[in-house]
Amino acid sequence: MATQIVMDLTGDTRHEFDPENAEALARAEQRFRELTGAGFTAAYRTGPGEVTRIKSFDPTAHETLFYPRLVGG
Repeated sequence: MATQIVMDLTGDTRHEFDPENAEALARAEQRFRELTGAGFTAAYRTGPGEVTRIKSFDPTAHETLFYPRLVGG
C-alpha cells in the first residue's frame, strides 16, 4: 500500500491506495494533480526526517506528503 498524506490547518488526511490497482492509481494521480494545482507542495520521504520535493506524480513513492502554501503577514 502507498499513502498520500495531505497536511492542512486541521491536521492531516491520509489516502491509502494499492499501486498495483489501475483504478486506485488513477485516483491517486488525479488527487496529486488537484492538490498541486491548488498550490500544495508535494514531497516524498527519503529517510527519517528527510523529504524530497517532487513536481510530478511518482507511482513508486511509498509515502507522498502534501504541504499547503505558507501564508505570511
